[in-house]
Amino acid sequence: MIRPFRLCVILAYMAILQRLPVDEAQLEAFCRQWKITKLELFGSMLIEPSCAEDIDLLVTFAPDARWGLFEHEHMQNELAGLFGRSVDLISRRAIEASGNALLRNAILSSVVPVYVAG
Repeated sequence: MIRPFRLCVILAYMAILQRLPVDEAQLEAFCRQWKITKLELFGSMLIEPSCAEDIDLLVTFAPDARWGLFEHEHMQNELAGLFGRSVDLISRRAIEASGNALLRNAILSSVVPVYVAG
């Protein structure tokens, strides 16, 4: 059974996802092209979407993805084009390895999936 508070949180996140200005088919094609298994929203877009200056995304890559800094920058720019605003693309692996426990826990406990490979 889902508790009422948890249900409210889920509904609020669903409302935020519906307001994301992105074509789902284009996002799915982007994720497949770059071997992304999961793309998750976090940060200011979840707190106050109308005031958010950018979109913070946590990315999980397939094990065989081998991207460098230039590819990461290219992905970030391509996502900015899809979403129509600047994007901060952060690797989930980097956050999980962070020595800053407060930041790590704050991000990982608040993420909302935008894309999950099927």
